[in-house]
Amino acid sequence: MADPQGFQTIRDRQLPPNRPVAVRLRDWKDVHEILADGQPWITDQASRCMDCGVPFCHQGCPLGNLIPEWNDLAWRGQWPDAVERMHATNNFPEFTGRICPAPCESACVLGIHQPPVTIRNIEQTIADAEHDGGLMTPRIPTRLTGATVAVVGSGPSGLACAQQLTRAGHTVVVYERDDAIGGLLRYGIPDFKMEKHLIDRRLEQMEAEGTRFRPSVTIGKDITWDALRRRFDAVVVAIGSTLPNDLPLPGRKLDGIHYAMDFLKPANRIQAGKPIANDAPNAAGKHVVIIGGGDTGSDCLGTSLRQGAASVTTLSVVDKAPDDRPDNQPWPTMPMVFKLSSSHEEGGTVDYLASTVEYLDDGQGRIAGLRVARTHIDDMGRFSTVPGTERFLKADLVLLSIGFRGPDTSALTDQVGAELTPRGLIGRDARFATTVDGMFACGDAGRGQSLVVWAIAEGRSCAAAVDAHLQGHSELPAPIAPGTMSLRG
Repeated sequence: MADPQGFQTIRDRQLPPNRPVAVRLRDWKDVHEILADGQPWITDQASRCMDCGVPFCHQGCPLGNLIPEWNDLAWRGQWPDAVERMHATNNFPEFTGRICPAPCESACVLGIHQPPVTIRNIEQTIADAEHDGGLMTPRIPTRLTGATVAVVGSGPSGLACAQQLTRAGHTVVVYERDDAIGGLLRYGIPDFKMEKHLIDRRLEQMEAEGTRFRPSVTIGKDITWDALRRRFDAVVVAIGSTLPNDLPLPGRKLDGIHYAMDFLKPANRIQAGKPIANDAPNAAGKHVVIIGGGDTGSDCLGTSLRQGAASVTTLSVVDKAPDDRPDNQPWPTMPMVFKLSSSHEEGGTVDYLASTVEYLDDGQGRIAGLRVARTHIDDMGRFSTVPGTERFLKADLVLLSIGFRGPDTSALTDQVGAELTPRGLIGRDARFATTVDGMFACGDAGRGQSLVVWAIAEGRSCAAAVDAHLQGHSELPAPIAPGTMSLRG
């Protein structure tokens, strides 16, 4: 453990500062300050990790991260050892340290009576120390098995699965339909939230280990799923949950209404120096309304402000979350509490309990505004609108950010007959195996829309299942099974 009295002497939870709003809105770089000397800060915060006996942060993290161990090592300044303990459970701490909502912190024992340990920020610091200290070296397998595996999809689940299988000695090829590897990490998350050099440097390590990448290949079109099965000994489907939820109200076909990802992807491609369509949505000079108040909506807000929107309003169908943990969401569960994102610090307004009733026409087939009413939620959780509360909200650009309904499986079911669940997800058993022989599924494609930490955990567990399928047994860790809570493996 870290300092036995650290949580008593340092009671304040301190986070690294963000760059001034006026400065960061002028660029697309990380919103956080680059600390000239982060050592005293990280030492103090790591020392708050207490000798709690049973570290519930393990239960809170789907990966079962060894949090008390690398907190102690960070406090002592033993960075190589801290990196080693972190990678015992997590392939990509530089991702989770930036974009994971940190369910581990909600389960922190110190959080019962004090602000919890800044686990996520310590994780990010250790991950950056790995690169800055020259510790991000390839782990090349000592032997090759001769087996081949295709991983379809290069998001965090697919990449974690691929890296684990490569290190086990299998020949792994990752296919991605976009022109660059990374899935939604690449084009779905803005640079101000996670800069893309973080992906590139990890891909360099994976390539040095032997993983092969094939971008700009759509499985089901460029190569059929059946042909892929014949070519490889095993196939892993990690295509994510990319079909967006719609809000089919009157006026839905008006120009100027877009899904969130159709707005975010072109903006991210521009920052990567990639071409975009001439009619790609842009918020410059427009009154933007974002329907949906989650993380993706926050990304749309930050992007709209950087593009020069005239105004940005976020509509949340539910009420503002409480500041403190509700009684019906006790520790160590992850509570629904109010958190101010970096994008909401930058501008825009949020309308809570706001239900969209109709998209309004400007007379020329374009969106002119929305008819909005106050939301009523009854004791059964059913939504309706309050009569007499309707109002007009001006909008030149409407972004639908209300989640995803599942993966795009049309080619998969047509070409190899893979069975789906009633929710439209890819069906799989406790070993991540689909109903198609030799084919496995992990991540959001089989689980549904979830967190990056769950995606990595599923990728690692699926890799163990594939390895056992090919070799008869596996020594790879398997932190979870499909549909379970966090289980250490």
